[in-house]
Amino acid sequence: MTETMLGAILSKAGADFRLWSHHASLVELCLFDDHGQTERSRLPMSRGDGDVHHVFAAGIKEGARYGFRIHGPYDPAQGHWYDPSKLLVDPYATELDRPFVYDPGLGQFGVDTADLMPKTILKAHKSLKPMMPLGDRAGFIYEVNVKALTMLHPGVPEAQRGTLSALAHPAILAHLRRIGVDMVELMPITAWIDERHLPPLGLTNSWGYNPVAMMALDPRLVPGGVKELRETVAALHAEGIGVILDLVFNHTGESDVLGTTLSLRGIDNRSLFRHVADDPGTLVNDTGCGNTLACDHPFVRQLIVDTLRHFVLTAGVDGFRFDLAPIMGRHWDGFHPDAPTLKAILEDEVLEDRILIAEPWDIGPGGYQLGRFPPAFLEWNDRARDTFRRHWRGDAGTTGDLATALAGSADLFAHDGHGQTRSVNFIAAHDGFSLYDVVSFEHKHNEANGEENRDGHNENHSWNNGVEGETSDKAILKKRRQDVEALLSTLFASRGAVMLTAGDEFGRSQRGNNNAYCQDNALTWLDWSGADEELIETTVRLAAMRQRFSCFMDTSTLTGNGDVSWLNTEGLPMTVADWETPDLGAFAMLLASIDRETGKDCRVAALFNRSTEPQDFVLPAQDKRKWRRLETGRSAAKISVRARSVDFWVEA
Repeated sequence: MTETMLGAILSKAGADFRLWSHHASLVELCLFDDHGQTERSRLPMSRGDGDVHHVFAAGIKEGARYGFRIHGPYDPAQGHWYDPSKLLVDPYATELDRPFVYDPGLGQFGVDTADLMPKTILKAHKSLKPMMPLGDRAGFIYEVNVKALTMLHPGVPEAQRGTLSALAHPAILAHLRRIGVDMVELMPITAWIDERHLPPLGLTNSWGYNPVAMMALDPRLVPGGVKELRETVAALHAEGIGVILDLVFNHTGESDVLGTTLSLRGIDNRSLFRHVADDPGTLVNDTGCGNTLACDHPFVRQLIVDTLRHFVLTAGVDGFRFDLAPIMGRHWDGFHPDAPTLKAILEDEVLEDRILIAEPWDIGPGGYQLGRFPPAFLEWNDRARDTFRRHWRGDAGTTGDLATALAGSADLFAHDGHGQTRSVNFIAAHDGFSLYDVVSFEHKHNEANGEENRDGHNENHSWNNGVEGETSDKAILKKRRQDVEALLSTLFASRGAVMLTAGDEFGRSQRGNNNAYCQDNALTWLDWSGADEELIETTVRLAAMRQRFSCFMDTSTLTGNGDVSWLNTEGLPMTVADWETPDLGAFAMLLASIDRETGKDCRVAALFNRSTEPQDFVLPAQDKRKWRRLETGRSAAKISVRARSVDFWVEA
């Protein structure tokens, strides 16, 4: 197809509607009343160049409700799902009049779905002048489920809780400032539909990773539409906090052959989704969600780029995180780092300076692509996540892997002449155990999801400190807090961006559920009344440390050529024997740095002690400088690090 403006283009005289479809025989524009209830008229659209169907609706004004009906062959065995009884949402919709609600009729041939479907609201949005993105490639990213963060916050008015605008409330902004957040990464706020197995279980999707309309904000989370997003971004920017949107361009909520016809499936399923070679009736499922978008198709590519441009130009967002990002670089023969869709994003003048983060895996053949994305992309680093967990669990032989992760994972990112880390380091994310559950559960407990605990990962590299789950044993609770603090300290000492999921800074628990996508309830809503203030203060201290010392914000991978020394507890360089000691309990990472408070050169020591006993350390001194404990500012003749902890010292 030839790239042209798609969607609805509003003018004083009316609106021009444009929709791409190759296999459709007829496209009809359906106009509804102001309440989106009654279909007032249908206008046939003419096929133009490049299979773009268009019609001009004279006199139509902003706020009008509309959808499409498309005629063509209904032949699923050949990949065609045309059914004019299905009302379809414009892929270029930016606002909807209601959320998607699953109903079996949405997937049944011949069932008219006008009463079941959201209607697109015709909108004209003013463009902002893009500002330089806020945030740093080595910054502190705070992953946020908008509803979970705000539903139980006592400082947010009840009517505002659960909505995007709540992030701009002074109570939320104060917490973000307090813990030193550089960027919030918003889990999907675009329109999604529940998976069909959830309603019979009385469950709903609470994460949003099941999209239908890529540009349209979900009315449940963003009732004020683009205006609410723009104002929330502006409020966060005023506090120096950047905004990253988590977007899903790998599949749609239309699912598999038993799924629904809501938008792209009814527009041109055979073109826009991947199918098994020589079998157009069988959908490829590289996503685990029933279908896989054909991101190498020109229409899908343009939709992706236009969606990203829309969020930058109308709301001022700073960047994007891409779910199952290898799908965006897939062709029929697998993933390519230089795929046209990835290149189109990187070369677009609006997007070229945005923060881009890839989740570098999908479940298709060759789907694990950690370290292989173009240099402009940061990447979620699950290898570092597992290393951090395994080391503190006590697994043997993890010291070398831990040092590699702390140094920026050069084995993954410092290749082809690139010496910069692109790692997003984390210990827990929305998907999996919460941070506190990592040290409280050895096994997943997903019974509440209604799948007899079959869902979710079985290996979590976790431990329970003596009792599985909740306990009132003060000794165990103390151990768990120590372990969380040690994990937080390890994370914030690592080179690259660091990410925490909201609530992990104060001990949130999901009671061992490691796949809580369908728990839109108190299991996932943050319990602010039970927040652990000691853990919050630990996060505050660690975030301030990263900001103060340049060694933590530098994105070059550590090489050992004057930037880092790895020492044993005697203050001597680690030997091969030290590195290969399976149960090594303690070591030091000595970093050359600049103290931004004084502007002077200094050295920072991170002392790791995973053993169950205190450990004495010797640190080499230079000139007449003294080593001082960062937390207290006091020097000591003997440095002792408590059991199961990381301690930080500065020589100045």
